[in-house]
Amino acid sequence: MLKSELIAKLAVEYSHLRQEDLERVVNVILDEIGSALARGDRVELRGFGAFSVRQREARKGRNPRTGESVEVPAKSVPFFKAGKELRARVNGGEDPEAR
Repeated sequence: MLKSELIAKLAVEYSHLRQEDLERVVNVILDEIGSALARGDRVELRGFGAFSVRQREARKGRNPRTGESVEVPAKSVPFFKAGKELRARVNGGEDPEAR
């Protein structure tokens, strides 16, 4: 689903709100998640999942074109872990960790 599709779906469900206002709300939510991750904070949306930042160590990589060895610097990467309810919905109502 694209952000524009999400906004359109919200506009149908909440027809008493203007689409421009819904777009602003979605943008604020996504901007705040991004800002929190940039600060190194964790964002948890109960029933959906948690966004966090993980550190990747520096390593030796390989240039696929030349085969030459290159140094890849350490970096921070965003990480998402799906919540229990989301995993259950994706798996057709079955939570794989419940076994």
